Formats: sequence, structure tokens, C-alpha cells
Amino acid sequence: MKFKLALVWTRSMLYMVWLIVTVIPFALMVILLRVLGLRGNAVYWSACYWLKMSVSGARLIVGIRYQVSGMENLPYHSNDGVILLVKHQSAYETLLMPAIMPRPLAFVFKKELLYIPFFGWAMACLDMIHINREHKTQAFQRVVEQGRALLNKGIWVIMFPEGTRIPRGQRGKYKSGGARLAVESAANVIPVAVASAKCWPKNSFLKYPGLVSVSIGPAIKSAGLTTELLNSKVEDWIESEMRRIDPSAYSGLQD
Repeated sequence: MKFKLALVWTRSMLYMVWLIVTVIPFALMVILLRVLGLRGNAVYWSACYWLKMSVSGARLIVGIRYQVSGMENLPYHSNDGVILLVKHQSAYETLLMPAIMPRPLAFVFKKELLYIPFFGWAMACLDMIHINREHKTQAFQRVVEQGRALLNKGIWVIMFPEGTRIPRGQRGKYKSGGARLAVESAANVIPVAVASAKCWPKNSFLKYPGLVSVSIGPAIKSAGLTTELLNSKVEDWIESEMRRIDPSAYSGLQD
């Protein structure tokens, strides 16, 4: 048991070092591209390459693999923007989603992340939506304004409706921001269930080998729906799907 724990700790440390060492040159490259006047997809996909490396590093160093179902539900042949509403259990899905999606993604995140050396500086160079959570009304207006502009360019907006990472087998309160943006911009919503906490637990330095199951649901049209109904549909699909892809986490629990 002690040997297994030591091995997990060692692999987790090596992976952390891997992330730190690799993010620096890629962040500097992204910053340089912006200084040279490049914008849009060229900068995004340059940054995304680091995310793909991070996912590969998790597999090679820690032993975290992933399996995705439902890719056929993504609108590959449409220029319309969609909103991805994703179950949030760990930082793994923040690395994985851009790595597997066929279109650029715009995250909605708190502005404090921009101050993280290299990582945050690179994010500031991308088409993202950073908000001040202390001013909720202004923050949502920013989400709507920037979200509409990005969706009109065919960029997909990604949000975590629970707002924070949720421990395995638990359900957070589904906030309505993503659904409101969808209703106000007439965009479709793609719900995504991700069971990552069994390999990458919330607020844990230790990462464990295993399989992360990801399920991408059918598009939910926002047209004709209220924010509350759309949000409820998203929550119902994600939480039901979580019980399918990670049943042991919910055994013995009742809704």
C-alpha cells in the first residue's frame, strides 16, 4: 500500500513538473504571436497544442486515459456557435475539452486567473470571457455581449454550470448563466457529462491512473424555452448521464 501511494505521489509530482516546464515556452509563443499582430485561430490552436500535450502527459506519466462518446452530436458542418455546458469535477476537463473539440472554445472564467504567471498571461491573449464575480450584474452583461460576438464568429462558448468543481458522486447547484446566454443569443446547448474525479479528485495533488468517461449529449434547442426550463433540461441530462458513466459513484444515493 505504501509503495502504491509513493508511486502515485511520484507520478503526480512528475506530471506537475511537466505542466510547469512545458507551459512556459508555449505561453511565451502565444504572447509573441499576439505581439506580432496575429489573432484568432492561429493563436488559439498554438495554445491548444499545449493542452493536447497536457492530456497526453497525463496519460503517459500518471496513467489517466479518456473515452468519449457522442462526438456525432457536435455540429461539425455548421458555422453556428453553440454553448457547451459541462460537468465540472476537476481541472482535467479544462484541459481535455479544447483538446478534443473541432472548433475553438471560449471559456468563461474569473479574471483572477489572468494573473497566474505564463498560463494566465497566455489566456489573456485568447478570445476568452473573463469576469469580475464581485459585480454579478455587470459580469453577466459582459458574458452576453462577448458571448454573442464570439458565437456569431462560430466560436463555441464553454461554461461549467455548477460554477466550481464538485466532488465525485455529488451534484452542485446549476447556475442559470449558461442557459440565459443560450436563450438571449438563440444558441443551441450541448450538455457534456465528465467523470474525472475518480482519477483527479477535487483539490487533490494526487492523480490516479484510470479511465475518464466523457459523454456528449444531443443538442438542446433554446428556441421557445425559458431560462429555467433550459437549465433544468441540461441538469437532468447531465446528472442522469453521470449515473450511467460512473454508476459506482452514485450507488446507494437517492435524488
